[in-house]
Amino acid sequence: MTAINSEIFEAFQRDGFAVIEDFYSPPEVYHMLKEAKKIISHAPKEDRVVFSVTDPQLTRKRDQFQIDSAEILSYFFRADAFNEKNELIVPEEFALNRVGHALSVVNDAFKRYTFDNRVREVLWQLGYQRPAVAQSMIIFKNPGVGGEILPHQDGTFLQTEPQSAVGLWIALEDATIENGCLHFISGSHKTGIHRRFIRNPDETSNELLIFDRSLPTYQKSSMIPCPVKKGSLVLIHNQVLHGSKQNTTDKSRTAFTFHVVETKDTKWSPENWLQVKNPFPILYEKDAS
Repeated sequence: MTAINSEIFEAFQRDGFAVIEDFYSPPEVYHMLKEAKKIISHAPKEDRVVFSVTDPQLTRKRDQFQIDSAEILSYFFRADAFNEKNELIVPEEFALNRVGHALSVVNDAFKRYTFDNRVREVLWQLGYQRPAVAQSMIIFKNPGVGGEILPHQDGTFLQTEPQSAVGLWIALEDATIENGCLHFISGSHKTGIHRRFIRNPDETSNELLIFDRSLPTYQKSSMIPCPVKKGSLVLIHNQVLHGSKQNTTDKSRTAFTFHVVETKDTKWSPENWLQVKNPFPILYEKDAS
């Protein structure tokens, strides 16, 4: 049985996203969720760094922390998890925004599910020749406190020439409209990349990372919800506008996601925030003998 039937492929081409249900089995999802909880237990108790995609005015320390996370496992905390005295005001297990960005490299369990033959089959059918994993992470949207993620494009953060990134977003728990499932503007992947998150060329600036232009205004009424059951895989085109609303329930919405780029006949932008010393791990090479 192929991973992508014609209906799923056509949806991805038309809408910029598509869902493959039951991509991972319940035991596999349980294994990943259990591993995610183990990773949470190792979160630092001091010198925590807050992550917020809605605030581009990051301090040098936070920018450097982001840059350094490219090839290791780093813990990013929610901005509203702390008060003005930098004291934690939510339970520790609810304080994280994400853990990344080399999860599939440094963690054996998530590496196994990333380099799975089913993933290779999906990418093969999408036409990738020599796909590689650029970044991978666990994303948390915790009960009652998981905040809104504004509409954005993954290509803003991961640029290749020509553009080639694709997101694979796996629900480790049911993602509902109430607990903050993904929302998309269908067909918006045909409008190009609206802005980029890059390394600041001004070496004298306190900001190491910047957006190259202001955030365009998007009509939130155009965004359609994409609720999925745990184990589902959501394919996300690099240019499709997507985000998620606040989790207003008592149910968490944990996801594992990784981004793949084409490495054959493409160039990774030296302006990208994410730069690595070691090559991105290759999933397969289509023309290899």
